[in-house]
Amino acid sequence: MQNKDLFKDNNILDPNKLPMHIAIIPDGNGRWAKQRGLPRSTGHRRGSETLKEIVKCCARIGIKYITAYAFSTENWKRPKEEVDSLMNLLEEFLSRAHEELKESDIRINVIGDISKLPKSLAEKIHDVEKMTKNNTGLQFNIALNYGGRDEIVSAIRKICQDVKDGKLDINDINEQVVKSKLYTYDIPDPDLIIRTAGEKRVSNFLLWQLAYSELWTSDVLWPDFTEKHLLEALFEYQKRERRYGGL
Repeated sequence: MQNKDLFKDNNILDPNKLPMHIAIIPDGNGRWAKQRGLPRSTGHRRGSETLKEIVKCCARIGIKYITAYAFSTENWKRPKEEVDSLMNLLEEFLSRAHEELKESDIRINVIGDISKLPKSLAEKIHDVEKMTKNNTGLQFNIALNYGGRDEIVSAIRKICQDVKDGKLDINDINEQVVKSKLYTYDIPDPDLIIRTAGEKRVSNFLLWQLAYSELWTSDVLWPDFTEKHLLEALFEYQKRERRYGGL
């Protein structure tokens, strides 16, 4: 699907009202696999391919930022076999994503506490971020070992340290100071959050950043999510009036 097909006479999308930043909770990989009698790892693998296609579509449309929830701080509670499989898949995803997304000039950035990730995955993250840092297209943020509460606690620690070191007066702490300590300090907050598989929770994802994001949910399981569903979400977004607490 090309840009010209998205903004034709049928007014599917208004190019002047696109969200700058879309956050995605790609839910339903395990259920998709279970429905087909397949291992959960197959569902996760299919979901990773869906994610790449959606990111490429967003790049063509003109979206500037995507943040996808790939592995949460709570996901360590899953069976070790599944966690190990996810870590391997994430490393493979990063290895292939750089090459497969190259034509779209996409920059890959990882947010979360990577210190707790396997060494080989942490090294792959460093390599991919370095290889794509000069790309000027869409910025693809992958949330790995990420938790919204954990991020806020980390920000508070950094602010407290700055106060302790005399770099910051406690009376100067404001929203901008907090934002400057978050993983997403240098990008705008999400305009739209997409969650699949019928779930209607934010699940500890970008808790600070989602304060005024528009929520769009779908019953479609993530591996079955297509460009058509993305366009439905964007069309719905463009019909909403965002007042940010005002009239």
